[in-house]
Amino acid sequence: MSQDPSSLETYAGQAWFTLSGDVNSDMVRRVFDAVADMTEDRITTAHILIQSNGGYVSDGICLYNYLSKLPIKIITYNAGAVASIAVILFLAGEERYASDTSRFMVHKSHASAPHGARPDALRIIVEGLQADDARTEQILREHVQLSEEHWRTHAYSDLHLTASDARDVGMINDVKDFIPPRGQRVTNI
Repeated sequence: MSQDPSSLETYAGQAWFTLSGDVNSDMVRRVFDAVADMTEDRITTAHILIQSNGGYVSDGICLYNYLSKLPIKIITYNAGAVASIAVILFLAGEERYASDTSRFMVHKSHASAPHGARPDALRIIVEGLQADDARTEQILREHVQLSEEHWRTHAYSDLHLTASDARDVGMINDVKDFIPPRGQRVTNI
């Protein structure tokens, strides 16, 4: 099936991707490899559909910092669920969209301690969690205008946002589905 030449011109320099799974070192490697390919292919705009329930804070912040500073325009989409540190990854998009039925879940970091852990080990774990929360909260505050009620919920519980809620607080530009143009390839990262 050949593509319409006008379609090729309209979408020149754009590419569509899906990114799913845990935010971890494997995802970091996959994104780095994909961006290397985008650079070689002279992609100027990358549309990325993200589906993730979270993962490691350091890996998510690494991807946020990397993607948000690329000379490629990143547009992120949520068509189902973006949760935990994946919300920070999602915020790397210069433009951000979510399907009407999608959800965001924002919460503080958490960890478990080994049975019988000493108080000094527990203190180190708590200090690490507090540092991670400070880093993610800084990024949230740069992009999202949560109400005081939202911040109170976030302080003690999971904050769940619908697509409409996310639009109201500036997390997304608008409610819009990830729909690659006909004939355009979608690549899994």
